[in-house]
Order: sequence, then C-alpha cells, then structure tokens
Amino acid sequence: MLWLELLLPFLLVCSYGGAASLPRETGDRRCGYKACPAADKTKLNIHLVPHTHDDVGWLKTVDQYFFGSRSNTQLAGVQYILDSVVQALLANPERRFMYVETAFLWKWWVRQNERTKGIVRDLINQGQLEIIGGGWSMNDEAVTHYQSLVDQYTWGFRRLYDEFGTCAKPSIGWQIDPFGHSREQASIFSQLGFDGLFLGRIDYQDKQQRLENKSMEFIWKSSPSLGAKADLFTVAMYNTYSPPPGFCFDVLCRDEPINDDPRSPDYNVPERVNKFLEYARKQASQYRTNNIILTMGEDFNYQQAEMWYTNLDRLIRYVRELRGTEVNIFYSTPSCYLKAVHDANLEWPTKDDDFFPYASDAHSYWTGYFTSRPSVKYFERMGNNLLQVTKQLSVLSNFTGHDENLERFREAMGIMQHHDAVTGTEKQAVASDYARILYESMVTGSETVAEAVRNWMAENQNRTKPAIKMFSCMQLNISSCPYTEDQNSMLTIYNPLTFEINTPIRVPVKKAVYKVSDPTDSSSVTSQLVPIANSVQQIPQRESKATHELVFMAKVPALGYRSYKVEKISENYYPDSPSSDPISNKLFEIYIDENGKVVVNWKKEKHMNLVQSFHYYEGKTGNNKVAQNRSSGAYIFRPNGVDSKAFVKSTEYKVYKGDVVQEIHQTINEWVSQVIRIYNEEQYVEFDWLVGPIPVKDNVGKEIVTKYSSNLQSKGEFYTDSNGREMLKRQRSYRPSWNLKLEEPVAGNYYPVTSKIALEDKSRYQRLSVITDRAQGGTSMRDGEIELMVHRRLLHDDAFGVGEALNEEAFGTGLVVRGSHYLYGGSTKNLDSFMLAEKTLQLETVLRPWTLVTPFPYGSTIDELPFKTPVTAINNSLRPNVHLLTLEPWAMNIVILRLEHIFEKGESETYSKPVEINLQGLLANYNILTCRETTLGANEWVENVKRMQWRAKSNEIVEKLKNDTPNPIDYFVTLNPMEIKTFLITLEPRRE
Repeated sequence: MLWLELLLPFLLVCSYGGAASLPRETGDRRCGYKACPAADKTKLNIHLVPHTHDDVGWLKTVDQYFFGSRSNTQLAGVQYILDSVVQALLANPERRFMYVETAFLWKWWVRQNERTKGIVRDLINQGQLEIIGGGWSMNDEAVTHYQSLVDQYTWGFRRLYDEFGTCAKPSIGWQIDPFGHSREQASIFSQLGFDGLFLGRIDYQDKQQRLENKSMEFIWKSSPSLGAKADLFTVAMYNTYSPPPGFCFDVLCRDEPINDDPRSPDYNVPERVNKFLEYARKQASQYRTNNIILTMGEDFNYQQAEMWYTNLDRLIRYVRELRGTEVNIFYSTPSCYLKAVHDANLEWPTKDDDFFPYASDAHSYWTGYFTSRPSVKYFERMGNNLLQVTKQLSVLSNFTGHDENLERFREAMGIMQHHDAVTGTEKQAVASDYARILYESMVTGSETVAEAVRNWMAENQNRTKPAIKMFSCMQLNISSCPYTEDQNSMLTIYNPLTFEINTPIRVPVKKAVYKVSDPTDSSSVTSQLVPIANSVQQIPQRESKATHELVFMAKVPALGYRSYKVEKISENYYPDSPSSDPISNKLFEIYIDENGKVVVNWKKEKHMNLVQSFHYYEGKTGNNKVAQNRSSGAYIFRPNGVDSKAFVKSTEYKVYKGDVVQEIHQTINEWVSQVIRIYNEEQYVEFDWLVGPIPVKDNVGKEIVTKYSSNLQSKGEFYTDSNGREMLKRQRSYRPSWNLKLEEPVAGNYYPVTSKIALEDKSRYQRLSVITDRAQGGTSMRDGEIELMVHRRLLHDDAFGVGEALNEEAFGTGLVVRGSHYLYGGSTKNLDSFMLAEKTLQLETVLRPWTLVTPFPYGSTIDELPFKTPVTAINNSLRPNVHLLTLEPWAMNIVILRLEHIFEKGESETYSKPVEINLQGLLANYNILTCRETTLGANEWVENVKRMQWRAKSNEIVEKLKNDTPNPIDYFVTLNPMEIKTFLITLEPRRE
C-alpha cells in the first residue's frame, strides 16, 4: 500500500522536513501540468474539456445510478460511462477526460480486472484521465459542516492515492452544480493545497455584472484569519457546466452531429464551425485572457463516449483546417486551463464574501433547501457525531488500523455530503435510501463503539474484556430507549471533546422513583424526573413505554468516559405537579405572556429581553413556466407575501420545576409545540421544538419559522456561520459585490445557518446567538430579530429537476420533526469569557457525548462489573481555544491527528492569540514515535506543497506564500487563529 510506503521513513521527531518523503514512483509519467498542450499567446486558445456530472443520488439512488436501473426515471448508468470513456481514450492519445465523484469511481474500480486497472493507471499517468475534486461526492456548500467536508475529501484522497499514486492527487476544486458557494469551502480547498476552484452557479445579477466587467475570474480571499494562505484563484463558468448551445453530442442530446461528407445534403462543417467560433468569441470577450474553457458534457453524459469524441475530433480538425490561423483548439482539462491563465501573469480582482443566497432569476432564490428535509439534516449531523466517536475510540482502544465497517461508515457520510443528499433536494425514495445507507453504518458504528469501550475498560484495569453488553439508544430524538425503560441500567458516557463537560443527560423511563449514583463509590447524584411532553408521546409510530425522562448532570472527563448507575428504588412516585409560574435561575426569568408568546428576561442585563413565537409562510404556487409563476419547492423558498402568519393565540402550557432543570411545556396547536428549559448549571435557554404533521387539507403548503424578537438595535446587520466555522456579516437587502435589485424580499434575505446565527448591539455591548442542532435557513428581517425556518411541507414542484413536491410523509401522515435551538446572549463587555462560552456551546452541540447503556434486571446487582471511572485519554485538557478535530486510525499504529484553533483573528483579546501545544504530552496512554505534518487532506507533506502564485489587482500588499521548509521542531506545534494542522503520527502504547 502506498500509504505504508509514505509512512515508513518517518523521523523520530515531529518535523516539517527531513528524510521522509513521498515514494518515488517508476514509469513514464506526464500527468498534471506536464501533460498540458501548449497554449498559443498570439491566438484564442479554446480548451475543450470532456466531462460528465454524475450525481451521487438524486432522482435515482446511488446504486440505481451506478448500475443504470430505473431507466424510466432517468437514463443514467455510471458504470457504462467509465467503461466507455476508457475505451474512447485508448483510441486517440490526444483525447482527455476529467472525473470527479470518487464514490462512483471506487464502485467501478473494485469490479475491474487487473488488465483494465493497468490501462486506467496508464491513462492517469499520461494525463489523459484527470481526477478533479477528489471528494467522495461533489458536496453541498450551504448545509454541510466543515468537519464532514474535511472527512469526505480525506477519504476520497485516500482511495485515489492507494490505487493510482501521485498522478491522481487532485489540485483543482470542481463545484459546478452546488446551489451557491461558501467562503469556508474555498478556505478548505486552499488548505488541501489546491491551485484553483471552478464554480458553476452564481447569482444571475452577480454573473451579469461579472461578465460586463470581466471579473468572472478572481482571487477569493476566503479567510480573514488565515490571510494569503487561504487565497484561492476562482473561475466562475460561462455556461454553468453545459456545452455551447447546439453542441451536445451525447446519446441523451438532440443536437445535430457534425456531418463532414461534402456529398451529403446534410453536410454542415462550415456552418457548425462558424457557429461554434461565434460562441467562443463571445465568451472570450467577457474573460481577461486569450483562453476559454468549454465544458463538453452534462449530467450522466458519455454512456456512449464515442458519440461525443467522434464529433469533438471532427470539430477540432475542421476548426484547425478552416480557422487555424485565428484560434488554437485542443482537448484540455481544468488544470491545463488554469495553467494557461496563470501563465498570462495578469492582476486579478478579489472577493472576500461568499455566494449566498443564490438566485437563478428574480423570483427563484434557492434558499428553501437550507431547511428542506430537516430530519435528514439532523440524521446526517448525528452520523458525524457518531463517526467521530467511532474513530476516536478505535484509536484509544488499541485499534488494529483496518476496519471494513469504519470504511463503510466514512463512505456513507461522504455520500451524505452530496449536493442532493443532505440538502433535501432528492426524490423521496432516494432520501429513504440515503437514510438506509447511513442507518446501517450507524448501527455498526455503535457496535464498534461498544466494543472499543469494553476493550478500553479491560486495558485500564489490567483484566480480561468484560462480558457485558452495551447498547446505543438510537431514538433519543423521540425520547425512546428500550434498554432503560423497563430495567435498571449502567450508563457509560463518552466525551469526544478535549475538555471536561458537565452536561445534562436525559434517560427515557417509566414513572417511578430512581436513584442515580457513581458505581465506584455509590455516591448519589442529584436527579429529577420530568414528564415527556404529550406531543412527543403522540409522535406517530413511537413505540415506547417511557412516559418520563430522568435528568441529571454528568461530569465527564476530556476525551474520556464516566459511568453512572440508574436504579429504580420505588414505584410510589408522587404525581407530577405542574404550575403556571415563571421559570428562573440566576441568569433568566422566562414566562408565557397573555398572547401565548415566550418572554425571556435577562437578570444581569436589566434592559435585555426577547419574545419567541412561531409563524408560517404560505408557499407560493404557480405553473413555473415563467419566473413570476415560480412555486415554492424543494430548492426554492418563495412565500406568498412578505409577512408571515401568526398562529392563533395559545396560552396552554404547564411548568415543571426541580433541582436540575425547569421546563415550560407549551402547546401552540395540535401540530406545533415546544419545551422551553433552563438547567440550573447552564448559561443557555433551550427551545425544544416539535412541528408536524403540517396540515395541507386546505391545499396550501406551509413553511414554519420560529422568531426570537429581542430589543437589540442590530441596525440591519446579522451574522451567520460558514459551514460551522468562520462567521460572515450579513446586511439586510444588500450584497457587497453588486447593487442588489430584490423582488423577493424574504427569500432573498435568507442565508444558510449551519450551526449559528447572531445579532450584535454594539452601542450597548450586547450579543444574541442561536445555535442550531442541524442546518437551517435563517435571517433577520427586523432589527433585533432572529428568524429560523424549522420545517416545510409543500404541494407543488418548483421545476428545477426533482420532479415532485416536497411533501414528506411518514407512517401515513405528514412528517413530524423535533429539534432544538440553544439561545445564548448577554453582555460582551467581557468579550473573552462570552465568546469562549458561546464557542464551547457550539462544540458541545456538534460533538455531543455518546451514551452506552448496559441494562440489568430489577433486583440484580452489577457492582462486580468493571465500571471503574472516570477515565481520560489525555494528560491535560487542551487550551480552551484549541479543538481536536480528528483522531482517526489510518494504518497499523498510524493515526491522523488534526488540531484546530477555534477563534478568529481579532475575535478575542485573549483567545485569538497563537497557542503552542506539546503533542508528545497529549495522549495519556501512548507515546508518539513519529510525527509529520501534511496538508489538510493528509495526502501530501506540507513542505512539498507549492501552490500557484496569483497577483491581486488592488493597492493592498499581498503577502507572499512561502514554500520553503521550516526548521525541524520537536513535538511543539503552534496554531494561529483559525488554523488547522494535520499530522500523521505513529503511536506506541505507553508502558508503566
């Protein structure tokens, strides 16, 4: 395996340079920029780029797309594309092809014989077949979390490197179909070592202006914190990713082929050449160099590749013969185009914001998918949570380095990042298949976690692995767990974060009196029994005996676990005694006013308050034939009017108070309800909302929002996160890049909220944030107000391809969705402590503790079982501004270690400073034998990266990137604000 070749020559110190290097590969290799045809500085260079865009699920499932089944839905079979392209490339060495989706490439590759594999390796080595992007799928950029994005690129790169070597190492980002583009995505690409990025979809007004002023190509300054290291040259495509009109030569197309028989009445060479060059010159007139890229392909094209190539061969031949003195036309790839543009040595405009929201016309804002299929979005977030836990525990429990179940889990999560998966823009049958794929991996992942913890317990106590069973509760989102409802249990709680947490644990149980204790010394832990809300108990097909939740605060060490014993001690539980009093702790007082709205008053901030309420928009309906008649659908959010509708006033609620938590159970109507809770030891307010089934008997689709309306003077500004990382300032009804004309004032102000949205009142030094448990659409339509869309059910398609309405149902009725918002706010006069608490809460929401349950019958004892806790895997918690992003098994005794600085430049006086970490002292039970830094994708030594240098067209002084090798250092690593550093390390168990 090449990865083992790469890792063997490590030095015994953590260094950036030295003897270790990528293996020297034999054979004739002319891949990458060396394989590029020469551009002519005196002519228009036309780069013909044959390509296919293969969605990893959309109208058909992943398997149906690969094998070509369900042709009545869509005529698409990826296996035939790859078969056909390989043969077509062999027929003519001038031909080129690029491929993107590693998920499909791998599925095809494992079915090939050695002869075919050798041919493909040769085609890659000679530059005829170029791998672009390299991720497991072409991911969405609005609703994906950066941790999952890093993972899916890392795993895609791993498969490519193992099988094809360095010539398959991607250097170009190819995001031609996602519905808007994030700044963090560009930052990730720069940290992967990419030279450039190609975009397909940008707002129609933005595109029009860029074409007019020739700014379709620019330097994207993707991170104010990382500076020039995150600058990325970006190309916005002229025709998205389609060929010139009239020049699609696929079996799926209807355009006329090139007929070069002069005796034929259909002979058309001069006409076709002239039309082609007319289009090429028009495109060239709106770009800055004498190079243009023409994407010769479309969705699932090249199933009969020779149809494309025969016509392209003729097009090249006759353009050369008839107009060869004017133009230089040839087969090319995105990297060859980028090289030619780079060689022009021009100065380029810059951009430092993002490309959200995306509109394809004045009435089609693609902001609905920020919320579409909210249960899928939550399931994906749960999947990431469990995947990180699985990877960490695989390392910490004496991993073996290879696990097929873990590989499938990585691949399942890679599929979920696809721009028609987590986005919710797929057909219902495909969404169900995505859920199947992820569920199967989560089941095996939970089994791996249980096995790993049992191994870890045995190692910590020098004994054989305990013969106990441990289970994960996979339905806690509906307050159900069969392992805790009818028996006593031991809860083993694992904390994937590198700081100690004091977190609420909620255990579904039947009404009774329970005792929670530490199994080591039997000391009692304060607990409280709280009724499960009636609306939750009535969720369709919820089969659970639990009527209550046992709540207690668990103190779990950093990167470690702790066990708690839960025992029923009496059936004589006193009846629940709800009241209507306000709930309050040292920070908040919360009550329901006479209008049914939730009022939150801050105690320390005397003049800070808000009200929370639910509202809904009616989805616009139309025939979609013209822009003005666009319907709201899976992609598009288009409300019928600018004002949301309030629900009928409701004051039905109950209040429950105890020593751990205080809750208000509020019923808005028969399909909207929520629980507002404050924990006595926490600094946030939790809004646990439940929406559905959304009624549609009136034939009106509805889009449900919650509003947090505060008295902050935000002056039309608010902030949203970019893929869970850096924050971007938004200004209502404004775009930094062009003069906005807005005909959809609500949809045009919606932005993706991956995990956080915030307001600031700078005059009073106050801030309000809402942290979400999944990606959602959000905005601030009024000063002081945060609006988040939580669920949507629509009855009409929006005519952008999915072909069915977003009318989700489950168990014969509309889908019920449950989720949480975490409201955090207050004074920012002590900005350091405020921002640290906010970021900590954000981390705890993304990487929640994972609970394993060991059930045992009533009346039995488990005192003899090995639950000696707490146990931690690190010597000392990392600094508060450092997060362990990845701890992942990679090969025998070799792991990926990623550390990140979680503060932005200038965000905090204390925590935005560089921080030094001693890697050798990090893991408690392991010595680090070797350590070497790689790029973010773990497929290249960091000192070997030599990215293209670009010149910015501005008066600023652009920092020059340094590619020279720093001096070797020991195990001490310095992280600057927002910096992620990736290491391949070898571990050895520490012997006492």
